[in-house]
Amino acid sequence: MTDSPNSSANNKSQVPLIISAIIIALLIQGYFFIPEMRQGVNEAWNVLTSEDDKKIKQWVNGFGWLGPIVIIVTMVVQTFLLVVPTVALIVVAILAYGPWWGSLLALVAVLTASSVGYVVGKYLGRIFVDKMIGEKTEKKITAFIKDYGFWSVFLVRFNSLLSNDAISFVGGIVKMKFGKFITATAAGISPLIILIALFSQSMEDLKSGLIWVSVLSLAAFGFYLWWDKTR
Repeated sequence: MTDSPNSSANNKSQVPLIISAIIIALLIQGYFFIPEMRQGVNEAWNVLTSEDDKKIKQWVNGFGWLGPIVIIVTMVVQTFLLVVPTVALIVVAILAYGPWWGSLLALVAVLTASSVGYVVGKYLGRIFVDKMIGEKTEKKITAFIKDYGFWSVFLVRFNSLLSNDAISFVGGIVKMKFGKFITATAAGISPLIILIALFSQSMEDLKSGLIWVSVLSLAAFGFYLWWDKTR
């Protein structure tokens, strides 16, 4: 008895999930059974969430010329694990390398992570992404992107209160043109990076600034949605 085409397609669609599950299982086992790995992960978590300027600079500078690569790789990894917020890694880059080079590094890291997320969504598909972010979330973002295209991605990137990661996966799933997707990402994240660079010397000012900008941008977009629906 031969397998039906649907059964064959189902088997193929499960392959990415199986590979991902194996990788995640290996990482979890490594954390619990390899002391060096556990120590490294714990140290990175403590530093990245410490909000201590000196500690962050020392940690990043300890990697030498690999520091920028570590930040970019961490940005890509957090896209999948959602452990450290994108904003926190932008702050780390700016604190470690200054407002100019740090901002450039943060932009490159975000664009790289967004591109990886887009490719994963486009080529691994809906089943893989649904397992990561949930089917309901994926459907809501899909509808959001289909309705507002460029501006949906722009708003999510610009607003620090919204998840930056799910939009990349779903952008790939709906096969949004990559040029439009990456341009919207750059246009949305750049003002946020500039804002962080301006206020990075004062964490309290930075937090309040990000909250105000996020709330105002959400309010403005909410007004646009209302106007668009009643037009």
